[in-house]
Amino acid sequence: MPWSRRVQGSCRLRAVCGRSIVEAAVELVDAQYGAMGVINPEHDALEQFIYVGMSDEDAAAIGHLPEGRGLLGALISDPRPIRLAEMAGDARAAGFPANHPPMHSFLGVPVRVRTEVFGNLYLTNHQDGGFSDEDEQLLEALAATAGFAIENARLLSEAKVRAHWMTAAAELSAAILSTATAMALDLLVTRVKEVSGAEQVTVLLPSQDDRRFRVAATNGEAEGALRAAVIDPVAVFAGRVLDDPRPHSQPRRPITDDPLLVSRDGVSGPVLAIPLQNGPLFWGVLCIARGPDDSRFTPAEVEGAVDLGSRASIAIELARAGEEAQRALLADDRRRIARDLHDHVIQQLFGAGLGLQALAGSIGPGPAADGLGETIDQLDDAIAQIRTVIFALSHRDDTSVRHRVLDVVGEVSSGARRPPAIRFNGPVDLLVRDELATDVVAVARELLSNATRHAQADHVSLEVTAADDRVAVIVEDDGSGIPEQAALSGLENLRHRAEQRRGSFVVESSPAGTTVRWSALTGSAASTTERENG
Repeated sequence: MPWSRRVQGSCRLRAVCGRSIVEAAVELVDAQYGAMGVINPEHDALEQFIYVGMSDEDAAAIGHLPEGRGLLGALISDPRPIRLAEMAGDARAAGFPANHPPMHSFLGVPVRVRTEVFGNLYLTNHQDGGFSDEDEQLLEALAATAGFAIENARLLSEAKVRAHWMTAAAELSAAILSTATAMALDLLVTRVKEVSGAEQVTVLLPSQDDRRFRVAATNGEAEGALRAAVIDPVAVFAGRVLDDPRPHSQPRRPITDDPLLVSRDGVSGPVLAIPLQNGPLFWGVLCIARGPDDSRFTPAEVEGAVDLGSRASIAIELARAGEEAQRALLADDRRRIARDLHDHVIQQLFGAGLGLQALAGSIGPGPAADGLGETIDQLDDAIAQIRTVIFALSHRDDTSVRHRVLDVVGEVSSGARRPPAIRFNGPVDLLVRDELATDVVAVARELLSNATRHAQADHVSLEVTAADDRVAVIVEDDGSGIPEQAALSGLENLRHRAEQRRGSFVVESSPAGTTVRWSALTGSAASTTERENG
């Protein structure tokens, strides 16, 4: 059976049980029509009406089923038997709607489950004209027996509902613990929608600043409009949880402007809002909305939803703790690798470079010395790149222009054949800050994007140098050069950035490759220049 249909099991079981009781009552006292009205939890109206003796076509012609007015309402407000020879002559009768078959004699008795009035049995049109005292006694005895049957059916139904929610909670917890926490709330709304038979499920996170809700995850027809929306808690039913952190539910109501509810034909469906908590810490609201034609949430369903929300909160917290532990282990590994690179690899390369320099000095000028010089330069370049790797591995500072440039390199070169070579020279993080850092990152992004996407290069290098009063960004590639017909709007923007910062922008391109140099004055130098010009 589909998940979305199982939640209706309680109502179906109650309807089957109720229909059997009504059929037995009609046959027992020889009535033409019979019905059972199930009273809502507020005990002020009927939430379900099960009829016998009338065809579905006749019921459709009448329209909406009775809600508990007139004689039916009199049994709700005063649960004692009512027996009438003629309904039309009673002051409590409210009359019949159009297309309703004629009814005359009437017998109604309450159906009690233990001490609680569950509903009422209604019979009309006795075959002999009127109901007798004996008919009333028989119907009361049947109602008493029916109470026990309904109680057993209800207990069985509630046990199935609780088991169903518990199974879903266990499966959801396992799924959250085995999935990235970024997907946890999407898993939560998807599984709750399945198990509850709801049409819209939403997780709301309250803002600490203005108490407004942010939609963190949602599943349903309104998903596109709701995702990432910001909502005033006063405007939605779920906002009640902020002031009173316990489960809140309501049956269907006349249509409202609440965007989290499901509304059709002037009616909003039942809704349940429960707090999401880790112990005493409240962190969100789970709003579950059904369609207008669906049943309200039973106490067993509310209990199951609260348990599921609690287990999901614990699973999310454990998953986050696991990810934090994993990140800590990764950070330790990164620091160890950086330490090994610094203490061993760089020292070995540096020693090898010194040895080669001594060898080059001993053999004198010539091709062999020139070759050794090139090898020494390559070792120096390798040492510079390893130092960049050590910097990236050793610590993380989101304000550092080096880290921001490294992030850009990783993002832009993800599809490249080989990653660009990166070098930083000088006190880059000290001199390049604030808006200048933003410009440097934007320049690096634009130049690397051009080189990796359009140049068809085998080798690309990026160098960021800060010295004295100037910062420079240099990107070189061995690609095919810049075509004459290429659009140069991006490069013109970079030239404009350089001119604004009293720098320079030089492009050298040929079929053998392209070199682009962008430079700008640093903050202190730019300020001095502005004062001199002023």
